[in-house]
Amino acid sequence: MAGQLAPGRRIAGSEQAHYTHQRISAVLKLDYTGIPADRSGRMRVEALETELRKGDIGTVVVTLGTTAIGAVDPLVEVLALRERYGFRVHVDAAYGGYFRLISEALDEPARRAYAAIDQVDSIVIDPHKHGLQPYGCGCVLFRDPGVGRIYKHESPYTYFTSKQSHLHSSEQKSLAGGPVHLGEVSLECSRAGAAAVALWATQQLLPLVPKGEFARGLARGRAAALELDRRLRHDQTGRFQPLACNPPQLDIVVWKLKAETAKRASELARELFAASAGRDLHLALVELPLAWFGPADSEAAGATAGSVTCLRSVLMKPEHEVWLDRIWDRWTAACVDVLGA
Repeated sequence: MAGQLAPGRRIAGSEQAHYTHQRISAVLKLDYTGIPADRSGRMRVEALETELRKGDIGTVVVTLGTTAIGAVDPLVEVLALRERYGFRVHVDAAYGGYFRLISEALDEPARRAYAAIDQVDSIVIDPHKHGLQPYGCGCVLFRDPGVGRIYKHESPYTYFTSKQSHLHSSEQKSLAGGPVHLGEVSLECSRAGAAAVALWATQQLLPLVPKGEFARGLARGRAAALELDRRLRHDQTGRFQPLACNPPQLDIVVWKLKAETAKRASELARELFAASAGRDLHLALVELPLAWFGPADSEAAGATAGSVTCLRSVLMKPEHEVWLDRIWDRWTAACVDVLGA
């Protein structure tokens, strides 16, 4: 849609944005530019503005919840730049969108970002992350339903839409064709009904309302992440080094092993990854800039160049809060296996 609405103009997103943005841009032969991220994993606004001054950016992708560390890009600041430079703002909330329900419990930068979601041009949400659904329920929502005209098509044997439409009357006019079936404007054309029924049933049982049971589940997962981060930071062995920035913005915890070199720290991370799996504790590995773990001035000084392999834990289930002691016990036991007492 960005290529159709702003032909010949670049798409920009954080270097920490999901890889699919760059990949699909390449498939569609659209120019994509990665914008550097700060030590918190968030898009650098000043670096974005440097690119905007060139005058050829048509769409900026803002990520609310990166899949690497759960970072929330500075949406409010990007929207301010939109007023000056004129571009579309697309929010990728595939991972972090549901945290809008508990945004008051997040840090101040994240709260501001979630409060501004209603000002963007499009947003993607994917229930197969926190929404308790199987893969295939994701969707993209557009502020202007008139964009549907771009890919609207007709078929001689389908989409005999009734005269009754769920679209608002102004939306019907904007599509210049009256009532439409979503299949007429969707690239997929159709989807399995079972997925829709599963999503509907889940949200009947767990409505998406602030302070509801579903929202409380998100809060419990985030509480578990904050507690795991706290334990890693205050562990008496001093072997672990979480991100140098503030605690997790959402529910993803990342840390590296302290070692004499980044190479050795990466080797230890891979050994502990395997040892933890052997104890039925399944973590993930992630490659991050080494500078994110150093002092505040390390990036500018170039003192910590390169990257390092880290361990990553996603505490997205409400049960993780009550399981945390067992998780910690298995983690420390795996550390004894690899690092010794």
